[in-house]
Amino acid sequence: MTGAGAAVGLVGFARALRHAGVACGPERVQAFVAAVGVLDVGRREDVYWAGRVTLCGEPDDLDRYDAAFAAWFGGVPPARPGTRTRQVSHLAALGGGTAEGGGRAPTLKVAASDVEVLRRKDIATLGPAEKRHLDELLAALKPVPPRRRALRTAPARRGAIDPRRTLKDVLATGETARPRHRRRTTRPRKVVLLIDVSGSMKPYADALLRFAHVVARHLPVEVCTLGTRLTRVTRQLRHRDPGQALAAAARAVPDYEGGTRLGETIKVFLDRWGQRGAARRAVVVICSDG
Repeated sequence: MTGAGAAVGLVGFARALRHAGVACGPERVQAFVAAVGVLDVGRREDVYWAGRVTLCGEPDDLDRYDAAFAAWFGGVPPARPGTRTRQVSHLAALGGGTAEGGGRAPTLKVAASDVEVLRRKDIATLGPAEKRHLDELLAALKPVPPRRRALRTAPARRGAIDPRRTLKDVLATGETARPRHRRRTTRPRKVVLLIDVSGSMKPYADALLRFAHVVARHLPVEVCTLGTRLTRVTRQLRHRDPGQALAAAARAVPDYEGGTRLGETIKVFLDRWGQRGAARRAVVVICSDG
């Protein structure tokens, strides 16, 4: 399992861990997915230690983490350095076991169909638990920037002949040299997100700003809100913590959940940042209900 599939599986495990009583918010989940990305998602031991370090915040979380890991990934968790491996009961995939206190154990296995449901469901109809799950999935995203061809060139095995490097070889050896080749390099293309925050977009604006926060942390991006006026919130969304970033953006937008002058605000954007500004050579995405 690689890429998006691996991220969904890791987020599902974090969600199951929260059901077991471990308070792992979106920030910890994002750190977990990033840590596994640096290590090896195919090695069970790497996944175990990456999650134990990033998802557990209290000593009491460790036993819950071991039980959840055994239930989700199967088998016994890897041994801790300097300690004996403890046997952990394998909880049934559908929650058939019992907890230590005699009560019924929490359901640790989260069906993959939950992700499919979110994919097809209107955000405006999501319940609190589904919104939390959506936040976790957004936090686990690793956006890849669109790219454009740059003016610079780089050595290549084939392609256009590089006269300068070829001639340099001839002058250095005094003999006939094999032709050198070059290719045009690429560079990230800037992304501009224009998010409608008017009253009619209230059910969607929060999720769109959370998505913009993830994009702002990974890509060269500009984010503006559209309402009765145009407001740039790029700086506010660069804050590491999602909650603080969204709170700062909300404070900076005076017309949040107000009216809308979509055409006028887009014209203001083009006049201010159009041909020679942020929109030049950028991918511009307008998030609005029209």
